[in-house]
Amino acid sequence: MHFLRRAGALLGGLAAVGGFNSAVAADAELAAVMARGESLFLANCSLCHGATGDGVRGVYPPLAKSDWLAANRSGAIAAVVSGLKEEITVNGQIYRGQMPPIMIDDPQVADVLTFVMNSWGNAGAHVTAAEVTEVRATTGFKTFADLKKAGDYKPLPPAPAGFEIRELVRLPDFGTRLASDGKGGKLYVLGQAGGVWRFDPASGNLKQIIWDKDFPGLRPLAFQTLGMVLDGEGRLWITVNQRVPTRPYETNEVAIFRTSAFDADGEPIAPRPWFQTSYPWGVGYYNHGISDIRFGPDGLLYVSSGSRTDAGEMGNVDHFAKIGETDITATMWRFDPKAKEPKLEVIARGIRNAYSFGWDGAGNLFTVSNGPDAHAAEEMDHIIPPRAGEPPRHHGFPYQFADAPAEKKWYPHTPDAPPGLKFVLPVVNLGPAGLIDGKPTSTFNPHSSPAGVVWLDRTWPESVRNGFLVGRLGSFLLGPAPDEEHGFDLLNLKMEQRADGSWAARTTTFLAPLGRPIDVHIAAPGKLYVLEYTRPPSLKYGAGWLPGRILELRTTRR
Repeated sequence: MHFLRRAGALLGGLAAVGGFNSAVAADAELAAVMARGESLFLANCSLCHGATGDGVRGVYPPLAKSDWLAANRSGAIAAVVSGLKEEITVNGQIYRGQMPPIMIDDPQVADVLTFVMNSWGNAGAHVTAAEVTEVRATTGFKTFADLKKAGDYKPLPPAPAGFEIRELVRLPDFGTRLASDGKGGKLYVLGQAGGVWRFDPASGNLKQIIWDKDFPGLRPLAFQTLGMVLDGEGRLWITVNQRVPTRPYETNEVAIFRTSAFDADGEPIAPRPWFQTSYPWGVGYYNHGISDIRFGPDGLLYVSSGSRTDAGEMGNVDHFAKIGETDITATMWRFDPKAKEPKLEVIARGIRNAYSFGWDGAGNLFTVSNGPDAHAAEEMDHIIPPRAGEPPRHHGFPYQFADAPAEKKWYPHTPDAPPGLKFVLPVVNLGPAGLIDGKPTSTFNPHSSPAGVVWLDRTWPESVRNGFLVGRLGSFLLGPAPDEEHGFDLLNLKMEQRADGSWAARTTTFLAPLGRPIDVHIAAPGKLYVLEYTRPPSLKYGAGWLPGRILELRTTRR
């Protein structure tokens, strides 16, 4: 390994004094540091900077062959321990994004930076915990304890009219989905890296039942789990994306796993692949993969498949295929869950990244999608599966965003739409919440990141009944106005179908502020659970990432 070849240079003092045995010890020490650092990097940094340090040009700076890292050792440490807000130039490209501090202690910061500085063509450096402590003392968070305090759970928001709210449980991992039978049965929590927990609200017991090592054929820390649903037989279905460093191009191996056994307590265990496919990994950060998975009113299994690009770009990294989208990305899939050999059916196209979807009381299917880094609105789209022999409807991506004119080019690389291709416009938000400049929007503020979706029928309080609740994870990018952020809330959408068949929604804020609500789930009649991904309910806290919690909203009607 390249980092072992550098061991003598980094820890050469040991080798010079102790001879061969000291050199071996130095190699072993650096190997241990690199192994720990790689695990920390994959868990905390790769989401933005990519697993191979390539970043996203103009958005997330590259760490590979970084001239900024080479010239700013203390600055790199400060960026990890206290965040980075100022403009920097890396390899000739200007970056103005906002990086939060990373919630790891001084020895861990030293490990991860040593890994980064000895990987991907960087010159090599050994960062020590003492060095990190010294730099941290000069920042706004002078100790790791100060940073942790800034990341504490914030007070609960006021309960909406007709509801009472309480904290249900604090999680040991970053949760991505909730699943249950919706009738008061067992609750399951999915973590972002393959862990599954069973939570008993009555006793408060939180028990892990599935670990990343339980997914055969997958490398721990190298795969992501974003969707989960419970079927009528008590089995869990989980969506998986695994990045594989194949060449000439890296691959996204996607799969639907289904549990195949039950433990002595009746918990679903032993996930096994039910469906598998693959395509070239996306343009760095933008490989959204497959996420939500749900059973429809028709008994069929639906899966959202996100884009592999921001906006159809070819990319500029040699080991990422320069192909834009594929036939199965930026789409929605459907399967027969009873099939022995599952067949993927694409039922909608042009949907950038539908993290969640759901059906209204009449069986109409709607998705909510995250928009591009350009300041286009986030979309809610009405999906009508095609009839036999018909092509799927197209919802615009990457040619058109929201309800902007088809000729508007959000980027220089925005491709021209194929001649004759017609787009289905998204749901129009009539407000008053989630608008842009107070005007009707298709459908939400830019960068508000709509996430979980649930339909509330006529049994719920009048203020929210017969409408969707949409959780918005909250801004990662600021803009278009300085210091502007949106999301960190739950919106209530009352749907209206117009004479021409299009849809609009009257939208109000249901619950705010929240710590990045990533899923919302009906656990039982009159009882909602909200999954917070992390803790700060705003970018202004400047705190790093720590796992969130589950909140319970219960109707007060007796």
